[in-house]
Parts: sequence; C-alpha cells; structure tokens
Amino acid sequence: MIAKLFEPITFRNVTLKNRIVMSPMCMYSCFEQDGKITNWHKTHYPSRAVGQVGLIIVESSAVHPQGRISMQDLGIWNDSHVEGLQELVGLIHEQGAKAAIQLGHAGRKAIVEGPIYSASPLPFKEGMEQPEEMSIEQIKKTVEDFQAAARRSKEAGFDIIEIHGAHGYLINQFLSPLTNERTDEYGDSKEKRFRILREIITAVKSEFDGPLFVRISANDYHPKGYTVEDYEDYATWMKDLGVDLIDCSSGAVVPAKINPYPGYQVQYADYLRSKANVATGAVGMITSPLHAEEILQNERADLIFLARELLRDPYWPRRAANELNVELAPPKQYTRGW
Repeated sequence: MIAKLFEPITFRNVTLKNRIVMSPMCMYSCFEQDGKITNWHKTHYPSRAVGQVGLIIVESSAVHPQGRISMQDLGIWNDSHVEGLQELVGLIHEQGAKAAIQLGHAGRKAIVEGPIYSASPLPFKEGMEQPEEMSIEQIKKTVEDFQAAARRSKEAGFDIIEIHGAHGYLINQFLSPLTNERTDEYGDSKEKRFRILREIITAVKSEFDGPLFVRISANDYHPKGYTVEDYEDYATWMKDLGVDLIDCSSGAVVPAKINPYPGYQVQYADYLRSKANVATGAVGMITSPLHAEEILQNERADLIFLARELLRDPYWPRRAANELNVELAPPKQYTRGW
C-alpha cells in the first residue's frame, strides 16, 4: 500500500507534493511592533520546507492593526508589509514547499493599545477588556480590510490563503450564538451570523483566484454553543461560495474545559467531509506518522495539519517516511546525512 501521507494533492491550480501541512502558529516576533517580517520568520518557516513539509501556512497576520492578537504579531494591513512577505515566500518556494498565509482579526481577544471590537460588547472573560460592538460601517470596513489583505497576499506570491474563522477571534465571534447577540442583519439567526464570513470570502476571492481555506472552531464546548452538527450548514455554505478546504479545529470562543487526546478533533474533519462533501484538514495532537496515515487512508480528512509537533521536530516528514517505508528524497545538501 502506498502511503497516502506522501501522495500529492491538487487544489485548483496548486499541487502540494504531500499531505503534510505546517499549521499557522503565532510567533510573537515582530519586536518593532510594526507587523513586519523579521530574521526569525525567515529562519523558522523555510527550515520546515527544508524538512519536506508540503505546505507552510504563515501565522495569523492581522488585516488591521487593532486586530492583532498581540503587539508582536505579523501584519498585512499595509502595503509596506508586502516586501518582507514576498521574500519569505521566495525562501519557502526555494526549498520546494508551497506557501500560504492565514488572514485574521482578533476582535475582542486583541491585546493592543486603544479600543477593541466584537460582534457584541461582551468581554472574553472576567478581567479582560470589554469590546465595542461593531457598527455596520465598521463591519463593512473590516470586509474591505480582508479584501486588501488578499490583494497583498497575491502580490507577495502566496499560493493559498486561509481565513481565520476559529479560536474565538473576530469571525468566530460573529458565527457563535455565545458571542453574537446582535438583532440586525449580522445576528439573530444562523444565516445572519454567517453573513460577515460570506462577505469576507466573497471579497477575498475577488482579489485572489488561488485555493482558499477557512479555519473553524467546530465545537464551542458549551451547552448553549455550536457543535459540529451546527457547522454542517456553515461548511455547506462555504463550499458553495468556493472554499476549497475547511481546517477543522475547535474551542476558544468562550472559556471552556477541553479534554484533549491524540486526534481529538479528527471527528470534526471526518463529519464535515462526509456531510458537506468538502475537503477538510485534521489538526490537534497528531504526532504519530501511523496515526496521520490512518486518518488519510480511512478518508477522514484530506490534509494533516501539524502544529507543536513541527516545533519539536522540523524534520517530522523524514521520520514519517522512515516509519511508512517511503523513500523521501532529501535536500541535496543533506544527502550524506539523511
């Protein structure tokens, strides 16, 4: 049996050489607080491409300075960010990987100077800043911010864009009934709560014709929140809008106790892949190559997203190839030690 983990896969006009994806993880390394690429980013990301990861997704990059998760986050809110991102994409491409970027806005979870915003004026938890409820004009401006970020992503040469609609950040704050108490056209029903994401997807696609992924939190872990069954509608609507893959994470829209175990989120990728007939990515404590292969062989997901495991081991694909009896060609510089 050929290891599916190392089979190529194509989304629109982009072919990944394998199914191994570096999940976006904030590096908090923009120490000038300008959102620009630093030497750390230029070392960190290409090293995983050298390690033979098929797709590198650059960390959540803020579409507006008030949408940063922290003041040290990457940004894509200004044309001045393009040059550094373009250099980073070139470094990733040189090592044979494809490059994606995650576009995000932290909403009420932003830790920045000045006001923060959300669907409704509800703080994430006691002791955290209360956000301002976004006006219709501010929502429209945020959609435009995502559109401009998509244009810059294309200029920088990214192969794929992922929209961050998970982990309790702004889009997730609109999607969940726990955080969206609006009674206007952006709340009060599932269709209306989805409206901002619909508009963002449409705006991004107007500027970027490559593959589009969306990361979701498929379970709110709250009795009054959404579960993966509720996300079936969202997944179907996203597919109808032309989203190519749904990256299935969970939680963090409200404080909740989660009991994680290896592959605890694979069920969400499996469910939405089956019910909405859309490609999915599995993420969450997947560390074993055999486990990753089992997920793909049983068609529970289309891509394997690795996060902390690639922090621990940039050469995880080499270990996976050895365990799965796959001949993985090394970079020529490493041939004598591979």
